[in-house]
Amino acid sequence: MSIQPYQVTAINAFNDNYIWLISHANNNYCVVVDPGDSAPVIEFIKQHELELEAILITHHHNDHVGGVADLLDYAGKNVPVYGPIKEANDVVTHAVCAGDTIQLQAFSTPLNVLEVPGHTLGHIAFQSEFSVFCGDTLFSAGCGRMFEGTPTMFQQSLADLAALPAQTKVYCAHEYTLANLAFAKAVSPNCDVLAARLSEAQALRQQGLPTIPTTIEIERATNPFLRLGDAQIQAAIANNSQAEITDDLIDNFAALRRWKDDF
Repeated sequence: MSIQPYQVTAINAFNDNYIWLISHANNNYCVVVDPGDSAPVIEFIKQHELELEAILITHHHNDHVGGVADLLDYAGKNVPVYGPIKEANDVVTHAVCAGDTIQLQAFSTPLNVLEVPGHTLGHIAFQSEFSVFCGDTLFSAGCGRMFEGTPTMFQQSLADLAALPAQTKVYCAHEYTLANLAFAKAVSPNCDVLAARLSEAQALRQQGLPTIPTTIEIERATNPFLRLGDAQIQAAIANNSQAEITDDLIDNFAALRRWKDDF
C-alpha cells in the first residue's frame, strides 16, 4: 500500500461523535464527513484557512446531518452533499449508491461508495485505497444498533467491510471503544489480543486522545461481530442465549446484537 496522500482530523461533537475532516497538503480543499454540528467545523475551517469542497453523509440521523444547513450557509450553497440515495433526501444534493465513485481534490484518490445497511436501511460508507468512513455500521470493537435493518442485512454489511484490505483505516463516527471492548471481553474473556487492545485504548483515553482510527486487521482480530465463525464466540453466544450452539452467522449476529443491547 502506498502512502496516504491526505490527512484526517477528528473534530469532536456532542458527547462522543467524531466529525471527520479530510484535507490535503498540496491544496486548501477540505471534505467533511457526517457533520452533525456545524460550529466546530466552521471554526476549524476558518482557523486553517480551508475551502469546503464537499460534504459526505453516511446516513440520515440528526447527529450526522444536523450541521449541514449551517455549513452550506457558511461555505456556499453550491458545495455538493453526497449521501445515500435511499435516505437523507432533505440534505443530500448528490445521491449515490453502491458502485458509484467520487473524485475529490482533498482526497486525490477515488472514493468508492459501499452500501452497508443495518443500522439504517440506506446506510453507506465511503472507501478509498487507504480508509473507510463507515458512520455507525462498524464501530471500533463493535457495531451500531440495528434500528431499521435486519440481521441478514447487517451481518452482510459487516462481512463486506471485513473483506476490505487489512490495513484499511476505519473511521467510525463515535468514541465507543472502551464500552465495546468491555463487551468483547465478556464474550471472549480469555483473549490476550483483546486484553492488550483494552490497555492501549485506556491509555489513549486517559490522555484525551481518540482510539480511532482502528484498522480492518485489528477489527478482524478483536471485534466479536466480525468473529461470528469462531467456535468460542459461538459457544459464548449460545450460553448467553441459553440455546444450542450454531454456526449460522445470521442467527449468531442477531443473538450477539441482542446481548450487546442489554449489556
